[in-house]
Amino acid sequence: KELENKILETQLQLKDQELQYLKKQIHPHFLFNTLNTIYGFALKQSKNTPDIILKLSNLLDYILYQVNKPRVSLKEEILHVKEYIDLEKIRFQDSLKVLYNFNEISAEAQIAPMLLIPFVENAFKHGSLINGFLQVEIELSLVENKLIFKIKNSFLSDDSNQISSGIGLENIKKRLELHYNNNHDLRIENKDNWFFVNLTILNVNQIRNA
Repeated sequence: KELENKILETQLQLKDQELQYLKKQIHPHFLFNTLNTIYGFALKQSKNTPDIILKLSNLLDYILYQVNKPRVSLKEEILHVKEYIDLEKIRFQDSLKVLYNFNEISAEAQIAPMLLIPFVENAFKHGSLINGFLQVEIELSLVENKLIFKIKNSFLSDDSNQISSGIGLENIKKRLELHYNNNHDLRIENKDNWFFVNLTILNVNQIRNA
């Protein structure tokens, strides 16, 4: 019995170490992309640069510090998704068409931090301009503790593997396994010039390894 407990304890420690490693991978990936955006605006001496820096500082606080929390409110995650979208609106300006619908979310709803933002970042990073526009559509709903998150972006490629298996999405797949194990379903598809991500999490408040 004692041996079994030690084995279980070791497994939990390894899971925790893996989770911390996955979280740390997010930081440079996200930061590099956003700093490039700021650099571009600074070169142009854009009036938007201060606003970008302010929004980025809020996001950095979240991804560098809040991500270490075992869980955050779903509303907080959504707030930072919106901040990220605002940054991209500034960057893309008139070449972006973005629609999002976040249905009313309970204040009690919680989620593992930085679980949704990488999907949004992926849509902007790998999305394609078609007829001069990048299109991104996001929908999120929470019904009886079941989270349904859908995002799609315009996309031109004969091979979706370059993004469906990239560092960002592979990271999230592993974190989903660690946090929600058999309680989630992630579907990724490239079809008709659209790249789709559909994520369903049952019992979203029940976060494993948190």
